[in-house]
Amino acid sequence: MKLRDKDAQDIVKRNTLWSMGVGLLPMPGLDLIGVTGVQVKMLNELSHLYKIPFSENRVKSILTSLVGGLGTLAVAPALFSLVKIIPIVGQTAGLVSVPLSAGAFTYAVGQVFTQHFASGGTFLDFEPATVREHFRREFESAKRTVQDLKASESNS
Repeated sequence: MKLRDKDAQDIVKRNTLWSMGVGLLPMPGLDLIGVTGVQVKMLNELSHLYKIPFSENRVKSILTSLVGGLGTLAVAPALFSLVKIIPIVGQTAGLVSVPLSAGAFTYAVGQVFTQHFASGGTFLDFEPATVREHFRREFESAKRTVQDLKASESNS
């Protein structure tokens, strides 16, 4: 593995863990806003690593499009976030579900952009519609990866 590829994976892993941590915030909605901030930060770090010009507005637009492309899969984190308003049961369910969903989404975004940047792509030529199915597969795979990551961090 090339050094830059390893550095990219380190950035993705670190920000995935940050997203999971932000997903623990008890206030509904604040967790999702925080996760978006972590993802923007991650893409900024990846763009610097690959020497790609960064545009926060373009990144936010791309993230919104990727979420929309997940369809019903994208609704779950928002519902889990809202469930946190229900005392005890909702808070417990939200504290388990939101961090895993947030981590999986962040990890999938990181994987898709690492591949895109490594192949010479930029934010300007990134087309969410063309990577939608690839992103969906990365998201499904990331759910398992994030659970493994959470377990390995718990054992550290």
